[in-house]
Parts: sequence; structure tokens; C-alpha cells
Amino acid sequence: MRILLVGAGGVGAAFAAIAARRDFFETIVVADYDLAKAERAAATDGRYAAARLDASSADAVADLCREHRITHVMNAVDPVFDMPVFEGAFAAGADYLDMAMSLSRPHPTAPYEEPGVKLGDEQFAAADRWAAAGRLALVGIGVEPGLSDVFARYAADHLFGEIDELGTRDGANLVVRDDEGNEIFAPSFSMWTTIEECLNPPVIWQDGEWHTTAPFSEPEVFDFPEGIGPVECVNVEHEEVLLMPRWIDCRRATFKYGLGEEFINILRVLHTLGLDRTEKVRVKGVEVSPRDVVAAVLPDPATVGPRMTGKTCAGLWVTGTGKDGAPRSTYLYHVVDNEWTMREYGHQCVVWQTAINPVVALELLARGTWSGAGVLGPEAFDAVPFLDLLTEYGSPWGIKEL
Repeated sequence: MRILLVGAGGVGAAFAAIAARRDFFETIVVADYDLAKAERAAATDGRYAAARLDASSADAVADLCREHRITHVMNAVDPVFDMPVFEGAFAAGADYLDMAMSLSRPHPTAPYEEPGVKLGDEQFAAADRWAAAGRLALVGIGVEPGLSDVFARYAADHLFGEIDELGTRDGANLVVRDDEGNEIFAPSFSMWTTIEECLNPPVIWQDGEWHTTAPFSEPEVFDFPEGIGPVECVNVEHEEVLLMPRWIDCRRATFKYGLGEEFINILRVLHTLGLDRTEKVRVKGVEVSPRDVVAAVLPDPATVGPRMTGKTCAGLWVTGTGKDGAPRSTYLYHVVDNEWTMREYGHQCVVWQTAINPVVALELLARGTWSGAGVLGPEAFDAVPFLDLLTEYGSPWGIKEL
């Protein structure tokens, strides 16, 4: 297996550090628009090489794949670049993986009632082409989406006879402090992506169809395990809701994120001021995207690990009828402690938790344990080998009856 890793930011660098401990691949070419970033990540292992890449160009992606005889493209850049990386991989005859799907566009007249272009629609429109070519595009294989989707497959196969709701619930008790010990606002993941998913209309699957609602709707307090505790969660646009119902029979599918009141207020202010916009504006003769500016002035998520404490939890709350015919309410989850990931890998817990899942998936593909063609989500594969290998990597998952 010869892998092209597109993106050497927080998640890409963590991916490189995790994969360096495994032997299922021949080489990884770490590519980024910033060659210095790629070189730093590639220095992790002697099997790695670095390259500069403009991820907005499908031709550039395809050319780099051909140059290095790439078999699998791992997309670790912001989802705005999904389609050129996706198309470049196909043009070069490589399989493809990503951790977030092609972007959505709200309905032009009823954005908080009906979906417009949904997350992943552009990729699923190409499914027949990928299947006919015998190529696999495994989409949404980060942590959320990704591990939560694996949990959905596991729950459907082994725990539940009928599923009422597949409810992804994500929360943390992470705190970032400055040099004086004061708590500061510093998102632990790409601010560009966070704005995108939090301010777009959230999608809900209900009784056989998708509909949308207002951002931050349906607040609920969810009690997260392993000492994280109760966190208020709200509806957010996310890929799980667009993936799970394609393969798993459920009445309802939701995604709720534990953002916290401060974060929600900041996002609302950004939206009110137009600072969430991606369209460029001219400022003193220079064209800039307001959202790019916001992301640039905040701390790089890849650098906040040494100043961060706490744990992050990704999981799936499943309700319905168990295999025994009795009502069941179960939370399947994965908790990661920032102190542990920093000590063991040198990367903060949120990017590490995102990065480990595509490494596990690639190893299963290399072994032939997972295989397929077309555009597929994690739900299309057997969950047990994935969860077993995740535990073997030293990062076990948990299950809690509610």
C-alpha cells in the first residue's frame, strides 16, 4: 500500500505519527501547500516523503499520485477541497478516504425546513462511476463521522433488533490556558470547518426522509462518561445523519454537539458580522475571505495541546428494541485524554482521536478484511474487526447502558 496523505495540519500530522508505529504500508507521501509542514510530518518515519501540493487542483493530485505510484489517497484537508482531491484520486486510479464529505448548500428558499445540496451529495452522485471502475471511496472515516458510524453498524448487527434513533453525541471538558494560566478561547479543531458545520442548517433523518432545522436547535443535557459529565448539546450539521440511514434501518438519526454557551455566542456574533462568509471581500486592495481571517487569528489547533487539559468523547446513543425484544438505550463511546495523547504521541487529543480511525481503516483494507467498490460509508463494513483493531492500537472503546 502506497498512501498519499493530503494535508499536514493537526489531523494529518497526528495521522503520520500513529501510522509510523504500524507496518501495513510501504510508503506515505505527506503533501501540503506548505512544504515545511509536510516535511515536519514526514520526518516522523523513514518510510515517509514530503511534497508540496495545491489540493484545489484535481490535476495536481492526480499527477502526484502517478509520480509516486499511489494506491490510496487519504484526504486530511478542509472539506472545501474534498471534490478536487476525490476527483484527482479517481483520475489516477487510486482508492480514496476522507474524514468529512463534500460540502452542502442550504435550500435557497426554505433553509431551515428542507435540505438543499446535502453533505456528500456530490460524492454519492459519482458512486456508479467508482463502482464500475472497481475503485473504493470510503467517505466519512474520521471519528465523527467515522467511529460513530462504525458504532451504528455494530449496534444494528449485535445489540438491537429495531432502532428508533441513532443519536451521535459529542462532548468534552477540554480547557486551554495561556501562559499566565487564564482560560482562553482556542478551538481544538479547524475553525473553518467548525463554522461550516455549526452555522449551516442541521439535518435530521426522520421517518424515511431528511429535513433541516435551525442551528443550535433542540438543546439537551447529555451526561458523558469517564468524568466528563453533563454537557449541553445542540443540533449541528454533520455527516453521520447523511450516512447512517443509507445502510441502517432507523426511524430517526441526529447529531448533537456539546458546544457550550460561550462558543455558541461567539459563532452567532461571527454570523451576525458576516465573518463566517467564505466569499472574498476587498480590504485595502487585498481580497480575503472573512472566514479565513477568523481561522488565521485564532491559535492553530495543532499547537494548543501543551496548554490543554481534559478529555474528549465521541459516541453514539442508540435507542430502540434489543435483540431480546426489550426496550434498550445504549451509548457506545470512545474517550481520549489529552494528557495521554500528548505524552504518547505529541498531539492533542481531538486531532489524534480523529486521525486514528482512518489509520485503522487503511490497515483493514491492506489486510483485505475490509473491501468494496463505489462510494461507501463506514456502515457498509463489518464493525467488529475495526473495533478490535482500535483496541489493539491501545485506544479501547466503551459501552454504557442508559
